[in-house]
Amino acid sequence: MRNWKALALHYGTAERPRSDLALEPADPHDATARIDYFVWVVRHAERVFLIDTGFKPDEGEARGRTMLINPVEALRKVGVEPEDVTDVIVTHLHYDHAGNLTAFPKATFHLQDAEMAYGTGRCMCHSRIRRPFAAEAVVDAVRLVFDGRVEFHAGDAILAFGLSLHLVGGHSKGLQVVRFDDGESVTVFASDALHFASYLKDGDVFPLFADYCEVQEGYKTLRRLAGHDGRIIPGHDPSVLRDFRTLGDDLPHAFVVR
Repeated sequence: MRNWKALALHYGTAERPRSDLALEPADPHDATARIDYFVWVVRHAERVFLIDTGFKPDEGEARGRTMLINPVEALRKVGVEPEDVTDVIVTHLHYDHAGNLTAFPKATFHLQDAEMAYGTGRCMCHSRIRRPFAAEAVVDAVRLVFDGRVEFHAGDAILAFGLSLHLVGGHSKGLQVVRFDDGESVTVFASDALHFASYLKDGDVFPLFADYCEVQEGYKTLRRLAGHDGRIIPGHDPSVLRDFRTLGDDLPHAFVVR
């Protein structure tokens, strides 16, 4: 394997109306904006952690998203076979974060109690709230529970020395973020606690959320987790493609985070 500790794997993209990507009123001259889709893989302490599993091709197509490469194939191209993944961190159960759960036969899945309760409870009776969930992905998560492969967390948790989960909520009730301290620097994988880096400056939010106040408080949590010198990586920002180098000319979808 090439020399890396953490990668961003760019697997999808879409052009969306700006009003779909920000709560604050958009400039009417700015008709569309881009949103990108990533999964993240971290090698640490003899384990391979996959942060989220992306959307399935049919689900992405139905929602007007372009799959550039299947997330499972993206992993293979960087030398990680599905059976190599020891841990899958599901930041939340939305369709673009939990779409390929069954592809990792040896992994333990890490999920917040609050997210499972949210994704399977009475809130899903409301069409607007359930819109970002795919029923099959949620059912897959339930099956994994019955297979004894889900490790539930009720708040913050340490998975390995230097790698920890932090419950933020907001965008989804059980949204968790990942902090990685490799002894050299701190990286916070924000997932949908921060869709775009500009939100931290503008105080804007993605216009789909379970709790607006928790989203805003989550920005404070991200800053605290990163500390003075750490880096917060937004979950859907095209800036990731500019800010990090690719793993190689033959791997244009893989970006070295650490």
